Amino acid sequence: MAAHLIRRGFLALLAVGLLSACMASPSPAPVEAPAPEASAEVSRLFLVRHGEKETGADPALTAEGAARAQVLAERLAGEGVTEVWSTATRRTQETARPLAQAQGLTIQTYDASALPTFANQLAETPGVKLVVGHSNTTDALAALLGADPGPPIDEAGEFDRLYVITVSDTYQVGSEIQRYGAPFSGGEDTTQ
Repeated sequence: MAAHLIRRGFLALLAVGLLSACMASPSPAPVEAPAPEASAEVSRLFLVRHGEKETGADPALTAEGAARAQVLAERLAGEGVTEVWSTATRRTQETARPLAQAQGLTIQTYDASALPTFANQLAETPGVKLVVGHSNTTDALAALLGADPGPPIDEAGEFDRLYVITVSDTYQVGSEIQRYGAPFSGGEDTTQ
């Protein structure tokens, strides 16, 4: 009942204000409000799987994988990367290292078993970030960020997929899958 009376009072005041405005002397033409600016970018994210790896429990990169990591560093050199993230495995750390060293950045470690929390952290903090993961986490992270993950990453030979994801200040997500380094060598590649 109180809400109804308040609403009626508000409407009555609004009507009186409109009537007064109509009866008052003409005012100068209204000034148009500026068009809203396009959303500012909050984050730009580069997601990759580690490079080609040796075998074993916590394998290092092969010579091909180390070369790919160097190509990645060269590809991202002019992108203004402010953070480098990697899981704690040797192969992901070695993939992230050339860019981190070139940019004077510390490799920060994330827990791949807590991807939803990590995705929120990435999307909500500004910056340009490289995230190095695995064949079973990189596309999952892209999906959690609202990007198109594309088909599952081919475990045997797909080391060249590079997700480029932007997140605006209004959480609008744009994404693209690019390629870098030696081309994809296995299975049917359906990404562009």
